[in-house]
Parts: sequence; structure tokens; C-alpha cells
Amino acid sequence: MALFADKIRFFDTTLRDGEQTPGVSLSPEEKLSIARKLAEVGVDVVEVGSAAASEGERQALRLISGADIGVEICTYVRAVRQDIDYAADAGADSVHLVIPVSDLHIEKKMRKTRGEVFSMAMEAVTHAKERGLIVELSGEDASRADQGFVRHVFREGVLAGADRLCFCDTVGLLTPERALEIIPPLVLAPLSIHCHDDLGFALANTIAALRAGATCAHTTVNGLGERAGNTPFEELVMNLEILYGIKTGIATGELYSLSSLVSRLSGVPLPVNKAIVGEMAFTHESGIHAHGVLRDASTYEPVKPEVVGRRRRIVLGKHSGAASVAAALSERGYHPTDPQLKEIVQRIKQLGDEGKRVTDEDLLAITETVLQMETEPILKLRQFTVVSGNSVTPTASVTLQMKGDEVTGASIGTGPVDAAIEALRRSVADVADIRLEEYHVDAITGGTDALVDVTVKLSKDGKILTSRGASTDIIKASVEAVITGMNRLLREEDEIRRKDRC
Repeated sequence: MALFADKIRFFDTTLRDGEQTPGVSLSPEEKLSIARKLAEVGVDVVEVGSAAASEGERQALRLISGADIGVEICTYVRAVRQDIDYAADAGADSVHLVIPVSDLHIEKKMRKTRGEVFSMAMEAVTHAKERGLIVELSGEDASRADQGFVRHVFREGVLAGADRLCFCDTVGLLTPERALEIIPPLVLAPLSIHCHDDLGFALANTIAALRAGATCAHTTVNGLGERAGNTPFEELVMNLEILYGIKTGIATGELYSLSSLVSRLSGVPLPVNKAIVGEMAFTHESGIHAHGVLRDASTYEPVKPEVVGRRRRIVLGKHSGAASVAAALSERGYHPTDPQLKEIVQRIKQLGDEGKRVTDEDLLAITETVLQMETEPILKLRQFTVVSGNSVTPTASVTLQMKGDEVTGASIGTGPVDAAIEALRRSVADVADIRLEEYHVDAITGGTDALVDVTVKLSKDGKILTSRGASTDIIKASVEAVITGMNRLLREEDEIRRKDRC
């Protein structure tokens, strides 16, 4: 049974650890924008960079501290008096005072002894309290440290005035099982857990530490941070809410807008399959899944997308079934017959089999093409062949079935499309003089394998109509558009003749 604290606090380090993501640099104004959103969402503490790092960092700290956004404003400091003075002078409420506690960091990075680092830590805590700051004393690389030494530093730090403690899994070597073992003896004051995701365990380790007695989680939006990043804020919140039934107090409906803001300002795009906020998190294609979601969203969704500020999407591809295609069309005001729907689904699957992603524009082009087709067309395409190249004249031949008979036509043209359309015209010349008045083509999606939408205007005896064809093959789309238009013109002629006979 989970033993979480009654109130779990959230310490956001997007503006410090998150900004340490290689290539990320936020201006003071951008940091303020993110800090305001974090406050709106409901975090408890916002860590605004490192006061000692640069004048720009101190400017951001002064800007955010002076904005009175309603949350505790913290900054990272070393056990150095100047760092602490920078923090206090810039208006910080608290300091995240980080002390190396593993022998590896003490000896190799600091080139000091445990005793020297311990003395530095106690002096820094005392000075920070004298400057009126809340102190969160943090043990860097604690998961690789002698736990007896970590406990000693934490205990004496609290006696020196530290308000809170923090266990840092600096390179992601903690495991959930070990967290449950080593965290309880360290709860000598309100304890935070700060995890990195080098081995993919940051979220699991954070939850385990919270179960073991930690009361605050250090997180970053979208899991930003050095190397593989930190515990993702949005994922931790929703895990606690959904899996453990904990009311976090976070405005979950704002999680996606927060995530999008940070992604945009940091320049770090979200992985499409990222939990909660990734593009595909509430997107369905599989026929079985989409059909289930359309009937009851809980069949394939652990949480309603609206809960985190998202919307459900049904995308179409080779896995799509008739139900999801019909639903997508209904939203756009299309209500095809069963045979038409079957043809639309077949064309969508064909695109998917070719490795294409079906966009909304693709769907509409395919649908409008199919809806223009006659259920029992006068003309049916049997085959067409086009020969073209830099040393041959474009030539096309077509074979059509017209009222039970096969007719053929052949032609040359200025290009393969021109040759194909002229061959179609000649194939029906004995029964109708159909002319091409206009030809227009659009590439619906980018790339050389894009679905193209061909629109043609055909005329016969003064009657002009427009028809469309859609395919990844421009010649096929053109042939389809022309045959569809020819069928409609010939169908109208047949209907006129029947009325005259009556």
C-alpha cells in the first residue's frame, strides 16, 4: 500500500536544470513567461537558474522575484558565500544549496575531503539563513554516496538551520527498490527527490521515493534536462492522479499548454510518442482501437484527453476501419453510402500500404473523388499505358469498357498527362465530343510521394462540369478525374434521351 504524504509538493527546475539541456538558452522574459504558467498550473517552487552563473541569470531572477507570481522563487547555489549573496540580493525566496556527497565527486571534482565539504556545507547553510533565505540542502550524487555520510550531512544541516533536504540521483543510477530502502532514514526534515533519467528510471524512482517518505518532487516540464533529462512534471502528476488516486492540486487541464509553451520557447520538440503531451498520446488509427474508442473512450484511453488539455484524434491509414472513416467524414459533413464508404476505406488503406500518412486534406480529396463517381458508371477503365522520356514522344493508350463493349484510344501529347487525357478523349470520340477546358493539380502533402489532387473542367455540347481525381500518381489521378467527368456527362446525355423517348 502506498504511503504518500498528505500533500506532495512540486519543485520545478525547468528554468535551471531544464535550461541545462544542450542548446537551450532562455531570455529573462521567456523565463518569466514560463514561470507565470508554472504558477498558474500550481507548482510550489520555481527554481530560476543559477544566480552565480551570469548577469543574465541574475536579471531573470530579479525579474521573476519582482513579478509577485504567487509561488516560492528559488535559485541554485554552491556552498560559496558569493553565490548566496547573489541570490539574496536578487530577491530569491530560497536557495537550492547543492553539496557533493559521493566520494567520487568530493575527491575527483572538488579535490577535497569529506570533512572539508562538510564544513563548507554547514557554513553555507548558516550564511544563507543569516541572509533570510529558505534553505533546501541538497546532496549531489547521493545515490552513489556512503549513506551514513549523507545522513550525517543532512542531520547536521538541519541543526544548522536547513529548512528542507534533497536527495539527488545525479546520473540516474537509483532503482525503485533501493529508493524504498535508503530514503526513510534520510527523512530528517521535509525531503525532496531529484532524479535524472539516464537509464529511464527517473519517474519510477521519484514515485518510489515519494512512497518512501519524500514529500516533494523535483521535476522539469517535458523532462528537459542534461543528458537524458529529469523527471517529467506532466507524467508524474498524471501518474499520481490516475494510478495512485492522489489529488495533486495541479491544474491538469493546463498541462498541454504548459508543455507546448516550454517546447516552443526552448526549441526542443516533443517526441511524438511522449506520454500525456506527445502528438500521438490521444491519437488512434487501428480499426479495432478506433472503433472501441468511438463507442467508449475508456476502452483504449487511460484518461480523457480533455483532463490534460488535449483533444482526441482519429487518424486514418492502412489500419483504419469503416467506423473510424465514417466518424471522420461525419465530423466534416460527409455521409457516404455503404458502397462509397467501402471505396473510400479501400483507397485510404492503399495509401497506407504505400507508406503514406493520410492527412485531413487527403481524406477530403479522396472522399470528394469517390462521391463524384457513378454507382454504375458508363465508362470503366480497364487499363492505361503511358510511355515518356527525354528521347521519346510521350505516348498513351487506354482501354475502356463502355456499356459492355471495349473501346481503345491512343495518342501522343506534349507530356504523359496530356497524352493520357487525349487518348481518353479519342476513345469516346465516336459517341461524344468531350473537350478538356481546364486542368489544375495540387500536391496535397509535401514530398515527391505526395498525394496529388487533380481538378479538370470538361465540356460537351456547351455543358461544362468539374471533376476531381486523387492519387500519389499524377497520371492516374488525371485519368480518374477525366473518366469521372466523362461518366457524368454521358450519364446526363442518357437521361435526356430517356426523357425524350418518354
